[in-house]
Formats: sequence, C-alpha cells, structure tokens
Amino acid sequence: MRRISVVIADRHPVVLRGMSSVLGAASDFIIVASCSDAASCIEAIRDLAPDIAIVDPAMPELAAAKILSTVNSENRSTHVVFFAASEDCELVLAATPVTCSIILRDSDPDALVQSLRLIANGHNVLPSTPSESIVSHEQGANWENGLTTLTERERQIMRLVSEGLSNKEIGRRLNIADGTIKVHLHNIFQKLEISNRTVLAALAISQHDRAAAAREKPPHSGLSPTNGDR
Repeated sequence: MRRISVVIADRHPVVLRGMSSVLGAASDFIIVASCSDAASCIEAIRDLAPDIAIVDPAMPELAAAKILSTVNSENRSTHVVFFAASEDCELVLAATPVTCSIILRDSDPDALVQSLRLIANGHNVLPSTPSESIVSHEQGANWENGLTTLTERERQIMRLVSEGLSNKEIGRRLNIADGTIKVHLHNIFQKLEISNRTVLAALAISQHDRAAAAREKPPHSGLSPTNGDR
C-alpha cells in the first residue's frame, strides 16, 4: 500500500506531537519530518519530496511565505496545506493561491485525515461555510482594488517582502533607508487593508502565480479559421 508522506512545520511543539499522533494512527500516512522553522522545512521538502507539507501560516519571519515561494518557484510536487486557526482563516483564504489547501486547526481528527487523503489525491481543500466564502470574496476584491493603487516602488518592496527579505536587506537592495522602507510598508498596509508582512507576502506570491498563469495562456483571437485563411 502506498503511504502518503508528510512534512509538518509548526511553531508549537504540541501541534507537532498531536499531528504525529493523529497521522501515526492512520496506516496510509508517514511523517517524514517535523520542523519548527522555514529552513528545516524547505530542506526536508527538497531532500524528501513529500506528498504534503502541513504549514502553520502564522510562523514568524515569513516562514510560511518562504516555504510556499520555494515550492512554487522550484516547481515542487509537494502540496502545501495551511493549518490555520479559524480566526485567521479569512485572511489566509483570500491570500492563498488556488494551488494550496487550508485546514482549520479545530477540525475533527477524522475530518483532518480525510481532508489530507483528498489533497494527496489531487484535490484542493478549503473551508466552505457561507460566511467564510462571502468574506473572503469581498476581501479579495478589496485587495485587487488596492493593488492597482500601489506605486512602482511599493510593488518592488512587496515583491522583496515575498522573498523573505528584512527591512534592512530591502533597504540595501534598493539603496534607501530603513525608515523609508517602514513608511512604504505602512502605506502598502493601508492601501491593501492588511496588518502584517505574512499576508503581504502571500498576496505577492498569489499575484505572481496569477500573472505567470496568464502569460502561459495562449491568446484567443476570437476568429474561427476558414478555408480562405490558408
């Protein structure tokens, strides 16, 4: 029987132990690594090529964004699953690319296992209660509108944030002062109606993925070929 390989990345040791206990009781799962930071999780994904990476989206230092960016940029087959608290779900849901899934932390263990089985078989899993769907749709529309108001410099900073750079590193890259970076970030947060770098990074990655998909889509002329077009 094929076993579904899983890497877990979470800041809470109790979550790592709990997840290991739940999945350890299911004969079709095997946890190949448990990580508390982005670097070890990324290393495990590269070395072990797990089917699924279960990631805490609220890990510090943009860990979740770094993991997602690595999987996307390197075309890894690992499916990233955000294991989110219900109060954070609306932000994560609106910012998450369609290539990811979200499972709530208060999910029943049986439901968690079943969701992971669906994900391993190529399905996306997202919370689907009406209130969540409505809020995430409206929030997503607000972000789309906000993105159009960003200046070129703000877009540069947003992209560098998605790469996991600190304010000091961004300042060196763009040759501007740390204080100026903070002002730009404040303006970006206000325009997009968000409050932290993790959501900003997820938005940047999602926007990049959509743009890449649009570039790969062949243009449609709207004209049907006729015999006279040869």
